[in-house]
Formats: sequence, structure tokens, C-alpha cells
Amino acid sequence: MRIDFRSDTVTKPTAGMLDAMMSAKVGDDVFGEDPTVNELEKKLADMFNMEAALFCPSGTMSNQIAIKCFTNPMDEVICDQTAHVYRYEGGGIAYNSLASVRLLNGERGILTPEMIEPEINDDNIHYPNSSLVVLENTVNKGGGKCYSLSQIEPIHHLCAVKGLKLHLDGARLFNALVATGDEAKDYGKYFHGISICLSKGLGAPVGSVFLSSNEIIKKATKIRKVLGGGMRQAGFLAAAGIYALDHHVNRLADDHAHAKTLALALSEANFVSSVMPVETNIVLFDVTPNYKVEQVIKALEAKGIFCNSTSTKTIRFVTHLDITATMVDEAIEIIKKMNI
Repeated sequence: MRIDFRSDTVTKPTAGMLDAMMSAKVGDDVFGEDPTVNELEKKLADMFNMEAALFCPSGTMSNQIAIKCFTNPMDEVICDQTAHVYRYEGGGIAYNSLASVRLLNGERGILTPEMIEPEINDDNIHYPNSSLVVLENTVNKGGGKCYSLSQIEPIHHLCAVKGLKLHLDGARLFNALVATGDEAKDYGKYFHGISICLSKGLGAPVGSVFLSSNEIIKKATKIRKVLGGGMRQAGFLAAAGIYALDHHVNRLADDHAHAKTLALALSEANFVSSVMPVETNIVLFDVTPNYKVEQVIKALEAKGIFCNSTSTKTIRFVTHLDITATMVDEAIEIIKKMNI
């Protein structure tokens, strides 16, 4: 049995999702004429109480479009040092937006107003203009840790007072909503932009949606075209996103339960020194000093368990749509018997 914990991006479309894709009504989305894309965009904009939305090929593109919309050259973006927009988007902030980055050290990637406020630059010709704060929910390198709306509200207030925009990299936002019980409709009043990834926990094969105001989405549509993201009959892909929103949100609780079960088993393994507390579908654990990460990964792979490292001492498991309870039980038995 192959048990793939490398990422929640490895899922395959379900039979129901494939049926929805194959029966989608389509048109030319660059002309704004694809009815299924339009339906997906309206569905998410309404869900998060925002004016408009834009379907993009990837979460990286939706984030980079947002940053370009909310900054000017010589501006500065404030985010955590683990943020996906900084670490895993190919230097796109510098390349696409000609902006610098102010990195903060949040607790497992979670920022607070007290961390952010001292890092907002004064109006001084020597300094870049602080114009945007980016939060990530859930925090990938924070082991899937979540922001609650009660933590987001004071950051929103600080940005409003200081005149900064606030963007959310919501790659796994639905995982956070399921974990915290917060309502999607309450998010729109706190953020100028939100990106929602459909191809992670929700299980769609492709796609991300950027949510914002009508004015920003008009600007974003042109930027998407310049970046090569103007897809034509994209409704076949958008249909997968609609299906995922209708059928795959509540089941995220199963992924979270599987992750917590795995974390407990890993905490008792002789090759594990510590396991980060689990809130959603990501398990991060450190290997004991007498083992090397590559050694543990290869030993797990030999038993059919596939995973990735996130540092020289840390390994990541991610649970998802294609991980069953039987797979979790099998993985736990393998972990218990591991003799590296």
C-alpha cells in the first residue's frame, strides 16, 4: 500500500468531481464568457462577503497578483519569516512587484499587532514605504497552526490606523475555518484581499481564487493576463472547485483527526524527538539527533510511506482526501515497528 503524506496537493479528482468537470458549461474566460468560472468566482466572493473574485491557475499566482495590486515599487511587505509568499514563491515579491520584505518571527508563523507595529516604517526617504501586511492561514511551516478571527481583528485595526493593506494567503483557509469554527462570511470585513487554494485540502486538481473589491479585481485581471494566467475554457477546472466547495469542506475534519492520530503515534516512536502540536492536517516532527532526516525518509519510503523534510531535522506528514482511516492505521503499525 502506498501512503502519500508528502502534501495535500497529491490528491486525484473523485468520480463525482470528474463528472462535474466533464459536464461543465464553458466559454472563453478571457472574454469573461465562461459561465462555470463566473459561477465559481461569485460563489467564493459571496461566501467570504467580498465584492469580486478572480480564478487563477495557482496559489502562487493569486498571491503575487494580490501583492502587485496592493504595492508600488520601493514599497515593503511585512510578513512572517516562514511565509509562503516569501519562502516558496520564487522571489516573486521582488521580481513582480519590485518591493522589499520585512520579516518577523511569529510564534509558529502567527503574527500579532505588537510584533507588526514597531516594524512599520516612518515616512522617511531612507526607508521603503510599508504598504502591505500578509498573513497565512493555516501556517504551513507552523505545522498547520491557525489564526482565529479574534487574532485577525486587531491586526486589521492596526493596518487601518496606519494606512496599510492586509492580504491573506488562505491556501488552507477552509482547514482553519473547520478547526476554529469561524464563519467565512466574517472574513471579508478584515482583508483587502484573500487567496483561496482549491488544490490543497479541498482536493481539486488545479486552481486558486483571489477575492477583493471590484476595483482591485479589474486591475488583477490585467495582471493575470500579463503573467500568462488568462485561461480560455477554464470552466472544466472551475467545475472541480465548485464541486470541492460543495462536497469536500466538512470532511476536512477527518483529515485533522487523522493528523492528530498520527502525531500521537509519532510522539512514541524511537526516531522522533518531538512533535509539533497539531491543529489541522499538517504534522511536523523532529528526528532524534542520532538519525538523519534523509535516513528516516528513506526507511519510511521503503515501507510505503512517502513524506518530505522541511529542514535538516524536521519531517512533514500532510493528511488529505486520498488518505483513508485504513492507511492511517497501516502507517501507525509501520511506525511502531520501525527499526532504522
